[in-house]
Amino acid sequence: MASVPSLASSVHQRVADALASALPEAGGADPLLRRSDRADFQANGILALAKKAKANPRELATTVVEGIPTGDLIQEIEVSGPGFLNITITDRAIVETLAARAGDDRLGVPLAPNAGTTVIDYAQPNVAKEMHVGHLRSAVIGAAMVEILEFTGEKVVRRHHIGDWGTQFGMLIQYLMEHPHELDHKSEGEASGEEAMSNLNRLYKASRALFDSDEEFKTRARARVVDLQAGEPETLALWQRFVDESKIYFYSVFNKLDMDIQDPDVIGESGYNDMLVETCKLLEESGVAVRSNGALCVFFDDVKGPDGNPTPLIVQKSDGGFGYAATDLSAIRDRVSNLGATSLIYVVDARQSLHFKMVFETARRAGWLNDEVKAVQLAFGTVLGKDGKPFKTREGETVRLVDLLDEAVDRATAVVREKAEKVGLTEAEIVENGQYVGIGAVKYADLSTSAARDYKFDLDQMVSLNGDTSVYLQYAYARIRSILRKAGERQPVAHAELELAPSERALGLHLDGFGELIAEAAAEYAPHKVAAYLYQLSSLFTTFYTECPVIKPEPEQVVAENRLFLCDLTARTLAKGMSLLGIRTPEKL
Repeated sequence: MASVPSLASSVHQRVADALASALPEAGGADPLLRRSDRADFQANGILALAKKAKANPRELATTVVEGIPTGDLIQEIEVSGPGFLNITITDRAIVETLAARAGDDRLGVPLAPNAGTTVIDYAQPNVAKEMHVGHLRSAVIGAAMVEILEFTGEKVVRRHHIGDWGTQFGMLIQYLMEHPHELDHKSEGEASGEEAMSNLNRLYKASRALFDSDEEFKTRARARVVDLQAGEPETLALWQRFVDESKIYFYSVFNKLDMDIQDPDVIGESGYNDMLVETCKLLEESGVAVRSNGALCVFFDDVKGPDGNPTPLIVQKSDGGFGYAATDLSAIRDRVSNLGATSLIYVVDARQSLHFKMVFETARRAGWLNDEVKAVQLAFGTVLGKDGKPFKTREGETVRLVDLLDEAVDRATAVVREKAEKVGLTEAEIVENGQYVGIGAVKYADLSTSAARDYKFDLDQMVSLNGDTSVYLQYAYARIRSILRKAGERQPVAHAELELAPSERALGLHLDGFGELIAEAAAEYAPHKVAAYLYQLSSLFTTFYTECPVIKPEPEQVVAENRLFLCDLTARTLAKGMSLLGIRTPEKL
């Protein structure tokens, strides 16, 4: 594995060195290098430095240019305007750097120098409840962050904090106790996710109706909650049946989403029960939490209710029951001390931001989070319908996630079928590609929007072949694979002696930026930056392919080989980037 320094970082180093020798007091100053439409790169940092040193910026820029060697990496530098540097790279440097990337399995992307251990909390459905559209974003964004962080060398521990505890279980368990066959499966074999969910739905509705109409049942159900919390064996065994039945259903949905969720990573609220009393004791003894009207509370100067009074984080209620805060704080203790986390990421709805702000601040005061261990909420916005309002069915119900995914796959299969004959797909390939395109469309629509923003769920747009969609990227990949198949005898070979066309240069410079983009997306927890990079890559490839013949009309051999090399590296970069987003790239579409 060889990490390849990017052209941008090499140019940055040259300019920084020349700047340090022209203006020694500016040692280590940032030349502020960025891509430019005037040249390959522009350095803007000289203006501010000249102002600080009371020097003439244009003169300083000219001195810096004189100290930069050209010929191998940099072809030319010109001073423009009040002291910007416009820098053009040699064609040779572009091709040689790309050839080094192509020679490495990781495309020359370096591992992060300071990799640690991240625990990422995502995909958190509730036991005995159906997954709806609101569960989509946590799963999709979380899974992409896992892949991106692992690719940079971070050790990632996945955690699915499912809702599997609380007072509603008293009602469910009591009902199951009195109607013991309600969760039985019809068939001998393995139950489907649909069957498991319909069992749970039916039982939930029946127990709810009884709870609301029968006072005696309500009393028995409430007593059952006490048994559950006390760990009474028969009650726990029935509770476990609900958890197991729900998992059959969860895993069927995650399977549709083409997501790998492992059983040991599913640790629900119940997993921290044994820690709750000690968590409260530690907080109270250290003075972080105080008793107020019998409840154990943590107060904050900046969190007040509408009446102007402080709104506390309640860790333990006055009746002795524990709230979410106790569980979340216990989970932090576990993740830091037992799992050795240096970063905690919570992929949770933005509407829970205040809760997590208070929980993290409490954990900091208690010393569980500090300068070495940070916690971040990767907050996400709401999924909206085409009308811009929260996504609901026509009847005003929440949209079932399964229905949404099935419809996306149906639409995508129709799109794939239209072109299937032309590329010679079998029926099995049409079905498989329909799944890859449909699920990819849903994931990409989610991931191409910054997580914090709401986005409109519009299937027509998502499976469109035009615009910023995953289908556009999947077609770009399949098209390149088709070009490479048609090339026959000709192999992709980099030729550093060739002069590059403008669209070859633009594609090459973008390909070279993949490693820096990954580092940025990992540091900022921003998978949408990967999506934006890949869309731009596909667009640049389309321009290159339009302007530079690869197979017809047939260019001379070295030119053809070099263009095939650019095609091949683009396909590999697309496939790698898409896989980090959890999206498949079919070979033929």
